[in-house]
Amino acid sequence: MEKSLKISEGNNSSQKMQVFQRLLPYIGIVVVVLLFGILTDFRSLTFRNIRLIIEQSCVLFICATGVFFIMTMGGLDFSQGSIIGVASIAVAYFAQYNFLLAVISGMFVGLFIGAINGILHVKFKIGSFIVTICTMFIFRGVCAFLTTAKPMSAPIFMYSFNKWYYLISAAVLVLVLGAFFFSMTSFGRKLKAIGAGETAARFSGVKVAKIKFLVFMLAGILTGFAATINTIRVGSITASSGTLLETNIMISLVLGGMPVSGGAKNRFSSVLVGVLLFAILNNGLVMLQINPNVQQLIRGLVFLVIVVANTDRDAVLIIK
Repeated sequence: MEKSLKISEGNNSSQKMQVFQRLLPYIGIVVVVLLFGILTDFRSLTFRNIRLIIEQSCVLFICATGVFFIMTMGGLDFSQGSIIGVASIAVAYFAQYNFLLAVISGMFVGLFIGAINGILHVKFKIGSFIVTICTMFIFRGVCAFLTTAKPMSAPIFMYSFNKWYYLISAAVLVLVLGAFFFSMTSFGRKLKAIGAGETAARFSGVKVAKIKFLVFMLAGILTGFAATINTIRVGSITASSGTLLETNIMISLVLGGMPVSGGAKNRFSSVLVGVLLFAILNNGLVMLQINPNVQQLIRGLVFLVIVVANTDRDAVLIIK
């Protein structure tokens, strides 16, 4: 009897912890919004500032969507920053001839690098962490080589697309499609199955290798598409373009409550909530004119607190 009561209490405690972990990102975003609202005399809550936060996060929203799919399978992708750097160079170059060609070229570059990641990971059985770290350095070098003489500048006409309604519409389109395919189709169910256990997914009829390869290519395509927005916003591409993007994506998704180990617990809302929380935190620290080094310290502490509170210690962490 006592043993049954202890098991029941343990289950109730576990359920309460799971509920708390689900609500934590939403609690965090409310706390951060109110805190910076009070500290900035509510200047951070003006329509103009909110629009600026969302506009500046468009690239992160799109790239995080692709990485979300990879992390749902239990993988990682650290090549996003180098992809957007090389793809942005392609966009800036081909935009001199045709804007649509520029968009397609950026997506093709992303597809190409994503395919390399997928082949090395799936065919050669190399962990996604190692593969994408290697391609990150390789294509970061390509980006530096192509911009050694001078930055790659986009044509003047591209600045006409630097309107908040264009950029936000593109990000919203990707988010809506991503949410639909993840939540409403067999694609999302297969990703969750792979993240929960590759062997079980394979026995259930899921073509694990094929899905993994396609998801790495999809993540590359999305980042290649985001390169157009990046080029429109920054105007010129240098060797440092896209630096820390992969880190910002990882932090955003974890802040949004996403378990790094993947599986059935993943929710697409992690992309939206996590990126917004990350962007609001950065914007608030800048508005308070805090020293950049102190900003980095604060972001690191917030990230650490969220990770500690949100980690499922009963699950075995396996990065595939």
